[in-house]
Amino acid sequence: MKYRFLLKELVVNDIKLRYRRSVLGIIWSVLQPIFMMLVLTIVFSSLFKSDIPHFAVYVLTGRIIWDLFSQSTTSAMTSIVDNASLIKKVYIPKYIFVLAKTVSALVNVCFSIIALLLVIIITGVKISPTIFLLPFPLLYTSMFAAGLGLLLAAYSVFFRDLNYLYEILLTAWMYFTALFYPITIIPENLRFILTINPIYQMLAMFRDVTMYNVVPNFQQNLTCFLIGFFTLVLGFYVFYKKQDKFILYV
Repeated sequence: MKYRFLLKELVVNDIKLRYRRSVLGIIWSVLQPIFMMLVLTIVFSSLFKSDIPHFAVYVLTGRIIWDLFSQSTTSAMTSIVDNASLIKKVYIPKYIFVLAKTVSALVNVCFSIIALLLVIIITGVKISPTIFLLPFPLLYTSMFAAGLGLLLAAYSVFFRDLNYLYEILLTAWMYFTALFYPITIIPENLRFILTINPIYQMLAMFRDVTMYNVVPNFQQNLTCFLIGFFTLVLGFYVFYKKQDKFILYV
């Protein structure tokens, strides 16, 4: 990749800015998901713990996949506008800013994996070789997030209100992804929502390899890959069609 050095620098700079004034720095990437898991476990364990073994790990796996997706897309959406001054001065492939946000979120989530492994060990969840398949659902989620991020970045240049609308959509999306509740509480006639929810598909795979020691089958891998691949292709297509007009609106 011709601009891989620039991509690396943007990712490193983004991570530095994230923790620039933090006393603990990048350690917060490990502590934050643990604290969030503790809060959600305390709040919801009395409701769902009887239905979900190892509830703390269940919650944390949900948060990791969701944080990867939400951080990637929300930061990617404003990446073109935020770098308007640089775009106006020099030629840089504009998509690089979107991809940098996705890679940055992925790097950040990799530190959360440390927290997940600690919680798995502490809570006594059986660790099996399937855990080495963990990168696959992370990769599929990143592909989907990058594609959607390109779409959001392209349209948010022209419609700034999209930022606020997407925040509302994310909130609703989160509650329909079974991050911290069992799918059994959803009426059977509404469970199709989960089957058409890309993030739930990837989250289910993530839980399979980390909690349930299940090797995802070919169909599951193919479904998640195709979702990520076609979203990424669509994102690049729309982004390239729109990018020449960015300079007029940023």
